[in-house]
Amino acid sequence: MYAITGITGKVGGALARALLASGQPVRAVVRDAARAASWQAQGCELATASMEDPAALTAAFSGAQGVFILLPPQFDPAPGFPESRAVIEAVCAAIRNAQPGKVVCLSTIGAQAQESNLLSQLSLMEQALAALPLPVTFLRPGWFMENAAWDVAAARDDGVIESYLQPLDHRVPMVATADVGRIAAELLQQTWSGTRVTELEGPRRVSANDIASAFARVLGKPVRAVAVNRRDWESRFISQGMQHPQPRMRMLDGFNEGWICFDKPAHEIVRGQVELDTVLDALVKGA
Repeated sequence: MYAITGITGKVGGALARALLASGQPVRAVVRDAARAASWQAQGCELATASMEDPAALTAAFSGAQGVFILLPPQFDPAPGFPESRAVIEAVCAAIRNAQPGKVVCLSTIGAQAQESNLLSQLSLMEQALAALPLPVTFLRPGWFMENAAWDVAAARDDGVIESYLQPLDHRVPMVATADVGRIAAELLQQTWSGTRVTELEGPRRVSANDIASAFARVLGKPVRAVAVNRRDWESRFISQGMQHPQPRMRMLDGFNEGWICFDKPAHEIVRGQVELDTVLDALVKGA
């Protein structure tokens, strides 16, 4: 039995589908059982647990051959990341109590970075899980291709996408969530000891200009990328309702300046199979 948190999201869903396709039993760990009814219909066992509830998580993880941990995203965290720290504490307590066979944790490219940024929440998760006495793998994917969902309407309607990735021709590691879920399923079914890191990117690195070109191919019309002026970032994020935009701004700086990158010396690096055009085509059709 594999216990999966975040199953209602893209990565967790892709992971669960891969495990079910290989005949593996899956326990869906969800906050709201009603949202996971479709997974129960596909044969998943349901366990209801808040990610801040160590007792409920202990029950959800008990008897599991492996557990997949997805830290709920906090895009506008309070200083010091108290929201994520509460989840991390509960998850670690549950794992100590339940003693599953292994853990695969979805982390991120740049988790080793010393500069504080939005991704530091996952660095905290890595540090806490690495201290536990069981096999743990940290899966560190690159930038999700699906982040381009924010650009679909502008590309379709105006032929322009605004980018925070700069310069516009700077290529960074990107990967499709389908590849992340598939690789996570493979890792969960492996045997290892201690702590390891697997870094994941797509078939090729991608720039903002590449995203615009891919939109142009999918939409059959010209699309170009324009850079959002760095001086405007904070006011834009505040206008979107963020109270604490600095961690997000530092994350973007990290990609642009290169200190959010894969670790060196390199850990195991895996390349995904899904192309950017495939992801954007699905985003456009689903918009």
